[in-house]
Amino acid sequence: MLSYFEAYKPYYRENLKLAIPVVISQLGHTLVHLSDSVIVGHFAGTVSLAAVSLVNSVFVVAMVMGLGIAYGITPLIAQFNGQKNYEACGRLLSNSILLNLIFGVVLFIAMYFGAGNLLDHLGQSPEVLKQAKPFLLLLSVSLIPLMLFSAFKQFAEGLGFTKQAMKVSIWGNVLNICLGVIFVKGLFGIKPMGVSGVGYSTLVDRTVMAIAMAIYIFRSKHFKAYLKDFKITYINRTRCMELIRIGAPVSLQATFEVSAFSAAAVLVGQIGPVQQAAHQVGINLASMTYMIASGVSSAAAIKSGNYFGAKSFGELRASAIASYHIVLIFMSTTAILFILFNQWLPWIITSDVRVIAIASQLLIIAAIFQLFDGAQVIGLGILRGVGDVNIPTIITFLAYWVIGLPLGYWLGLHLKLGANGVWYGLVAGLGVASVLLYFRFTHTTKKHLEDYIFDDTLKV
Repeated sequence: MLSYFEAYKPYYRENLKLAIPVVISQLGHTLVHLSDSVIVGHFAGTVSLAAVSLVNSVFVVAMVMGLGIAYGITPLIAQFNGQKNYEACGRLLSNSILLNLIFGVVLFIAMYFGAGNLLDHLGQSPEVLKQAKPFLLLLSVSLIPLMLFSAFKQFAEGLGFTKQAMKVSIWGNVLNICLGVIFVKGLFGIKPMGVSGVGYSTLVDRTVMAIAMAIYIFRSKHFKAYLKDFKITYINRTRCMELIRIGAPVSLQATFEVSAFSAAAVLVGQIGPVQQAAHQVGINLASMTYMIASGVSSAAAIKSGNYFGAKSFGELRASAIASYHIVLIFMSTTAILFILFNQWLPWIITSDVRVIAIASQLLIIAAIFQLFDGAQVIGLGILRGVGDVNIPTIITFLAYWVIGLPLGYWLGLHLKLGANGVWYGLVAGLGVASVLLYFRFTHTTKKHLEDYIFDDTLKV
């Protein structure tokens, strides 16, 4: 058994070295929402926390759609870098900046005019809606700087430079927390803003992060070779379509999963504000572990893209399997922690004993789906790295919207199992996705390896 893992030791080191900064950077997106929930939960009350839950359940769909589009540059950059085609990398960046800016504005408009009206028709509590709408507007505006930040972040990570985005994310979260407490509670002569306070802090945080990441990219010596012929006006339809070809399916994959969880929040909200607040507590804690696995997945995509571009298919499979090992070990650990500390972890976010009682049950269910969640996100990352995005998109749709969410509705609302029943459906969706994506990974990578060996045999 030990000899089996010994064969992957070089890939564990290599993948972790790349993944750890990406993990910390990825956590930044979730920590923004977690810190918002903690600040509101402790300083503004349960109804305000329910409002944050409602808005985040809608906003996160737009956010992952945008981040998916932004992600389109990363595997392409990794492949071009593996081929030593530095000029193509710089030209992809200019197109990525334009696309991200356009999508940021489009998503803002969709959220402001679409989601704002949608909230009125979801059967939510009027007192929750009153606080939710101003918060939604501020988060929607923050999508524009977030998309610009992501253009630079994904470019750097595609080239293997992951630490700067990590540092920017860390300081951005510190800024978000400090401003959030000041604005929500009303310190230093500022009038208490309630839920809107964390909206303003998030907007400022993401604007500062975008500016900081842009300065790093254009001033660092690491990127001079790649940006030698860079022009912000170099826009090419073919390059844009390449980015959309990868980014759009990635966006859909993330959207199908996250929107299922968001729809679950809406379903739970129809049960009551306390259950909705408990859902927010549970999903925030589960999202932390997911984003760590997602960071490893992003690193796996980068390494898979490098090996794919260099036609090193044997190393591609070994590196990918090592990433599976890393995530499954980590998610097993977090599952145990969720079970052991399910009564205490919710206190991080709220002190309402009614919310904690429900959230502690949801954490037990979250422990069940940890392995499924980790396995499915790693499978998606590896397949993105080799440019296989269409079939995985279909898999995610079937898993979450054909199986997971309908089952959750039936168990939660029809059979009256409440929030627990809705989460049981999510477990089923994640389980189906993880199994099908693993089979897809095995089939795709073996096929590339066999075809390459066959081509070499013909040449000989």
